[in-house]
Amino acid sequence: MTSVRHPRDQKLLDKLLATVNHLNTADITTLDLKIASSALDEMAEAFEMFAPFRDSPKVTIFGSARTTTSDPLYDLTAQVAKEMASHGWMVVTGAGPGIMEAGMLGAGRQNSIGVSIRLPFETSANPIIEGDDKYVSMRYFFTRKLMLLKESKAFLCLPGGFGTLDEMFELLTLMQTGKGALAPTVLLDLPGDPFWEGVSSFINSELIPRRLVSATDLELFLVTNSVDKAVQEIIGFFSNFHSLRMVRDSLVIRLQREPSEAQIKHLNEQFSHLCKGGSIKRIEALKAEVSDDDFVHLPRISLTFGGREFGELRRMINVLNTF
Repeated sequence: MTSVRHPRDQKLLDKLLATVNHLNTADITTLDLKIASSALDEMAEAFEMFAPFRDSPKVTIFGSARTTTSDPLYDLTAQVAKEMASHGWMVVTGAGPGIMEAGMLGAGRQNSIGVSIRLPFETSANPIIEGDDKYVSMRYFFTRKLMLLKESKAFLCLPGGFGTLDEMFELLTLMQTGKGALAPTVLLDLPGDPFWEGVSSFINSELIPRRLVSATDLELFLVTNSVDKAVQEIIGFFSNFHSLRMVRDSLVIRLQREPSEAQIKHLNEQFSHLCKGGSIKRIEALKAEVSDDDFVHLPRISLTFGGREFGELRRMINVLNTF
């Protein structure tokens, strides 16, 4: 029996079918078709795998596959993953060895989700998640990365090589440009063995003075060597803040608690520069939100956001979490 879809979803499906039909008539190669077919196929498989856990908060852990079980970083990762699981969070990793295995060991198989990449020199999955229904294997790095980012509300980055740095910097780029949702992002170092501090120093000494990034972009992540601070950064981000949505020119921020008039005044005193016009104000759910049944029960505020200072917007969320 075919389920009745929301008109919005049906419109998107019709567009998808039209795109597939366009591939049939376009002047493209067999390789083009293989890439499009494989990418769509494995995304569909991943979407289906994640679906039962849509309402569970998830944190993605990035880090090196080369970290050994005897490395203190392995134990640190297991520790922070166990702590997140104790707060009701599921852990998502690339399902490989090293840091990825440690994260799943700490969270436990029942709280772990794996999205692996098929490589000739690595096994399909670590023994903790291998054979589990909460595991999917992908051919392309870009589809795998999409699923590691899309499904999580928070991110923990442990030390790693080119792949880990690529994932971390893409995550920051998506938030910096507004292409990805703002999310608590922790760069976790081993006490006495700084790694991310060096990356942060490079950003401070080279990128900011050259005006390649803004100083406020530093608000997008936290560098720490404390498991407690890492966990608090993630849990605290959602103490009042709930979610964001752009509706035409309005940025809507959904909250857990209704802000007072004094608190709205405080926000405007501190962050009116984020408004392209008008001011920060309390609103009811907008028509588009009501149509989508998009958390209409929550209190919300709105501003006409300029669309560039996402680091400053993150700082405003930090203030909202104190209300």
